[in-house]
Amino acid sequence: MRYIFYGLVPFFVLLAAILLSCSLGYFLVQNIGDTLPFRQILTRLTQIFLLLSIFPMMRYLRIDKVELGFPSWWVFLKQLPQGFGLGFIVLTPVFIVLYLLNINQINYKQEWVVDLLVKNSIMYLMMALLISVIEEILFRGMVLVGLKRKLPVQVAIFLTAIYYAGLHFLIIKTNLSVQDINFFSGFRLLGEAVSNLLNLNNLPAFFALLMVGIFLGVLRTQVTSSLGLCIGCHTCWVWQIKMNKKFFNTDFSSEYHYLVSSYDGVIGPLVTGWLLVVVVGYLAYQQVSQSKRKISISINS
Repeated sequence: MRYIFYGLVPFFVLLAAILLSCSLGYFLVQNIGDTLPFRQILTRLTQIFLLLSIFPMMRYLRIDKVELGFPSWWVFLKQLPQGFGLGFIVLTPVFIVLYLLNINQINYKQEWVVDLLVKNSIMYLMMALLISVIEEILFRGMVLVGLKRKLPVQVAIFLTAIYYAGLHFLIIKTNLSVQDINFFSGFRLLGEAVSNLLNLNNLPAFFALLMVGIFLGVLRTQVTSSLGLCIGCHTCWVWQIKMNKKFFNTDFSSEYHYLVSSYDGVIGPLVTGWLLVVVVGYLAYQQVSQSKRKISISINS
């Protein structure tokens, strides 16, 4: 029971952030009108409250920035490109397979000029970095460290990955005009988000994102103060997926279409299987290396 309680703490924090967003979202939209869609206001408020929750949780659990995953600034800045390179090496084989199987096809309607490629590359890189900083500080930072304090590390990684994957499907698609919004509108849209989370059609993408979370969790726990590596790796993956979506089309009529999902044309069973192979391969390698070191030490002694 104790493990179940600790495992549900991030859920309670998320629920509090969502309910607070649904409550305050109504008053905010009354002041800014339809400058932003109501669904986006709810999403942004939830993200802000989740980020703000990090500070009281760090104080309550007595977690400093090093334990959260931040090394010195110089090391952190070196980790970002290292993580980006790792992410590129890991995910590029997936894009090669998708292209060779004609699942991803070049978008010839897109203008392929150097200026456009550079402009989009920089724009998507900045977007990817922002997304990754927020998600990694929250998940591979606060959630993973907090759970790891109370649970076995393997369980903490798995639960963090579940929260990370699940949050991607708490999506609201309904647009409400300002005059149709009342205090309870946010709570009704919350029902839509939960319904989307429970949609079984999202399972292929969910499992892929689950493996993404496990991969990053393993990376975070295997290397001390490695949040920079996780942010760099995550940034690369988001950047690659956005660039792929911009310049390639996904052929869902392909005989191999089951390897991807409609989520973004990349995430799907292929990513799940490939990252599973990478993670298991790495852990097996670590186990063999540790066994060899123990044998070497016993022989020398």
